[in-house]
Amino acid sequence: MKFNTKSLSAAIAIGFALCSSIGSSAVLDIATLSTHADRVSGGDVLVQITSDASGAGTVTLNGVDVTSAFHPGTAANTVVGLLTGLNLGKNTLAAGGKSLVITNYSIKGPIVSGPYVQPFICQTQDFRLPDGTTLGIPIDVDCSAPTKIIYLYRPTDGTALIPLPSTSNLPANVAMTTTLTGLTVPFVVRVETGTMDRGIYQNAILHDPTSEPAPTPFTPPKAWNKRLLAQHGAGCPGGWYIQGAAEGTNILTGTNLTRLGEGWGIFINTLQNPSTSCNATVAGEATMMGKEHFIETFGVPTYTLSTGSSGGAITSEGVGNTFPGLFDGILISAAFPDTLSIPMSGADGHLLAHYFTVTNPAGFTVDQQVAVSGYKGQQAWFDAANQSGRIDPVPGRVDIPGYSSAVWNAAVPVALRYNPVTNPGGARPTMFDWVRNIYGRAPVTGFGLSPNSGAITTTQFLDLNQSIGGVDQDFNYVANRSVGDAGAIKRTYQAGLNMDGSGGLRDIPVFDMGGYNDTSGYHYQWYRFAIRERLREANGDVGNHVMWRGSSVPQPKAWALLNMWVLAVKQDHSSLTDHQKVVLHRPSVLVDGCWPSTSQFVAEPQTLSSAPNTTCNTVYPSWTNPRFVAGGPIQANRYKCQLKPINLADYTVTFPPAEIARLSSTFPAGVCDWSKPGVNQTGVVTWPSFGPSPDNLVFDVTNP
Repeated sequence: MKFNTKSLSAAIAIGFALCSSIGSSAVLDIATLSTHADRVSGGDVLVQITSDASGAGTVTLNGVDVTSAFHPGTAANTVVGLLTGLNLGKNTLAAGGKSLVITNYSIKGPIVSGPYVQPFICQTQDFRLPDGTTLGIPIDVDCSAPTKIIYLYRPTDGTALIPLPSTSNLPANVAMTTTLTGLTVPFVVRVETGTMDRGIYQNAILHDPTSEPAPTPFTPPKAWNKRLLAQHGAGCPGGWYIQGAAEGTNILTGTNLTRLGEGWGIFINTLQNPSTSCNATVAGEATMMGKEHFIETFGVPTYTLSTGSSGGAITSEGVGNTFPGLFDGILISAAFPDTLSIPMSGADGHLLAHYFTVTNPAGFTVDQQVAVSGYKGQQAWFDAANQSGRIDPVPGRVDIPGYSSAVWNAAVPVALRYNPVTNPGGARPTMFDWVRNIYGRAPVTGFGLSPNSGAITTTQFLDLNQSIGGVDQDFNYVANRSVGDAGAIKRTYQAGLNMDGSGGLRDIPVFDMGGYNDTSGYHYQWYRFAIRERLREANGDVGNHVMWRGSSVPQPKAWALLNMWVLAVKQDHSSLTDHQKVVLHRPSVLVDGCWPSTSQFVAEPQTLSSAPNTTCNTVYPSWTNPRFVAGGPIQANRYKCQLKPINLADYTVTFPPAEIARLSSTFPAGVCDWSKPGVNQTGVVTWPSFGPSPDNLVFDVTNP
């Protein structure tokens, strides 16, 4: 691929004069700037041609002269052009004896996420625009709708944006705003809404239509500070089979409005919101396409940041790791490593809860049960266990308090929903089924395969290990342990559904800035330490990861420090590796710590402990999970462990002869060897494809 990830982050100021055609030329390089050359969407792409001093000469696209589309770039001997009207499939761009094949896909996708998963409910008619209208009735079965551009402004007597009455004249009460570059302009925002990848996208940026030309990469809005922000959403349960009737976060309010006033551009897609689409590969594809479209509309940003909390943190991490170059830094809170870590630990807790409340209700005290669970208390454990509902397709299941199975968005008609008795061919509301292009399908049922091994090796409780049981594909309790599908496990790692930290996240600042509640609600501290330890396991250090803990973390301070960090990295053009640059340029004031209050910062390394062994752990103790108690790593990334023979020396307790025999019969194949990688555990394949793109193709569900 000619595209390199640094191209997306390079600031390019482009002149207005057309480049002249020079008969004799030597082109050194042709590269796409808006996306990878093999993953272009929507029929247009921004391209840079680098030549010797003689110039680029004549440029042709599929044999047609497109020289006039190119403009001089600021870098010596470069021209940049926005090519439009690309054919679907392969196109050839040629200049000065060199050529580049550009592969164009439909704006409707898919490109890398595999064939459309059906059913899929269109919601353009319900998507409310900032002027109160809707995007309109979809114009095809893929939920497309015409693009709409609306201008808003901030009045002097208000704090919210309202529709601009006219694009010819500004109202007298328009407020002014000063950008990060020091430019004072009317607070007028251009908002574009359309459909892309079957989702609904939006981008927003300061632009005054009464005094500026229409935006292009060559005439970008004058107030744009050349920085770009990706937003996402949160959640997961119910995030399947729908387009989304709203974005995951409003890009026109709160801190997003502050960013717009500073000159930032912002982009988002409903499919970047896990509550709409709990599918990390689709989120990456939508982000890739959304950033491409932004660049082709406004130009190349200096850098791109991503922020998110909870599910938004997952999207920031997952996209940043699996699709290197889309983000140059992330700011996250209430973080998890990935969507899979939640139901996997939840399923462990779910099986424990069933064992302790149904199989053997009198065998353990509550304190003993909690000790086995690893969590702070029973409420924390049950709240975590209840997150396994997102992989349970059976409606109305009665279980421990708070459990919800078969979670659906109300937009999905009941007639389409799976029921094992009345509608066994219906859509199944689980993460595995919604992401079946990656996990694969069971050969008989067509159900999504699961990578969950169900292995719990709590040697302290032999009866528990003999009787814990497992679940079947409908998440019904069964006596036998669950066994993960080896192929699904491998693809989980390759696709980045297990965020391993070995991809793009290795080379950008990762700032985990807060959130604390280990008592209830499942946003627990151990998930944050899992992220850190995955980065350490993959890269040997965590110099690019900062953790602030507490409920009073000052977000503006964190945001400012992240920007300082990223900008310093982008200004380093040395031969150091990207990871070395990130570690080197981490601001000296940006250290681990906790915030007992907004005015009190305790600077000390953050460690995982429920004991009061540090100041921060005294204020913000952390608990763990069942597999950690059973000897597994806090990374929680061994979906099926490798086995080793039982060695009594591994245990700190002495087993009497009868219990030794029982231990052997409980684990006839051996016990987990947590010192080794899991079965089929491998690194992420960056920029992976699950079809139709053949480049970096990991798996084709239509031809397994």
